[in-house]
Amino acid sequence: MRVVILCSSVYSETACAVAVRLAEMGHVPYGVLSLNTLNRGTVVRKLGQWGFRDAAHYAGTKLLARTQGAQQLNNPYLQHWLKPPDVIFRSIRDVAKRYGFPVSSCSNHNSPGSLARLKDWSPDMIVFAGGNILRTPLLQIPRLGVINMHLGLLPEIRGMSSPEWSLLKGVPLGVTIHYMDTGIDTGPVLQKFEFTDLARCTSLSDLRHRLIAFGVEKLGEVVADLDRGTIVAMPQTDLAQDHEKDNQYFVMHEWLQARAAERLGASRVPVLARATNE
Repeated sequence: MRVVILCSSVYSETACAVAVRLAEMGHVPYGVLSLNTLNRGTVVRKLGQWGFRDAAHYAGTKLLARTQGAQQLNNPYLQHWLKPPDVIFRSIRDVAKRYGFPVSSCSNHNSPGSLARLKDWSPDMIVFAGGNILRTPLLQIPRLGVINMHLGLLPEIRGMSSPEWSLLKGVPLGVTIHYMDTGIDTGPVLQKFEFTDLARCTSLSDLRHRLIAFGVEKLGEVVADLDRGTIVAMPQTDLAQDHEKDNQYFVMHEWLQARAAERLGASRVPVLARATNE
C-alpha cells in the first residue's frame, strides 16, 4: 500500500514520528509533501494555538538543533521514534535518508504543483500530519482517502485546542483517527481511543505532548488495519446521536485555558492523594 504523508514543516516532530512509526510497521512512506519552513499560515496558526512564548520556545529548540547539531525535543514522548539507539532524526529528510523515500516542499498543499506531485506518487492513502485545510481536488487523489489524527473524541470535540475543550466540556480525553472531508473534523471515523493517563499529566502542554505520542502509536495500528481490510469507517452522523452535529471549537482564550488547567489539576488530586496514602 502506497502511503504519502503531508506535513507543515520538514522539522515537524509529529510528522517525523509518524513516518518512523509507519516504516517500523512495514509501511515505509512513498513520499512526504511538506510546506516550506516558516510557512505563514502555519506560523499564524501556532501563535494562535500555543501563544507567543510556547511558539518561540518551539522555534528556538529547532534552531538550536540545526546550529549545534543537537536534538532537543519539544515533545519528549516522541523520543522512541526520533531518538533510536543508532541515529537522531532532526527532520523528515533525516528519516527519508534512513528509509529511502523522497521529500518535496511546497507553499500550499492544494496548489497545482502539489496536486501534480501527489498524482505522480499515486498514493493509496494520504496521512495528514499538519498543513493547509485540504480542498476537494486533493482529497480525491488517494484511492482510500486522507486520514487524520485528531486530539479529541469525535464528534463531541471538533476543531482546535481539543484537549483543553475536552477538559472544559467534561468529555473524556482521547484521539480519533478519521477520514478527512471538506469540513473541519467532520469526516467518517475509523477508530476512537480514550486516553487513560490523564492523572500523570503535569500541565496542558504535557497533556498535549502525551496525546500526540499516544495518537502516533494508534495511527500506525489503524493504517495496518486499513491495509488488512479489517476496519470500516463510520459516518459521524451515525455516531453523533444526541450531540450537535455542527460542534466546532476554536483557539481558546487565556482565561479559559487557565480554567482547563484547573480541571486538569483537579483530576490529578485523587490519584496523588491515593499515592501519598499508599
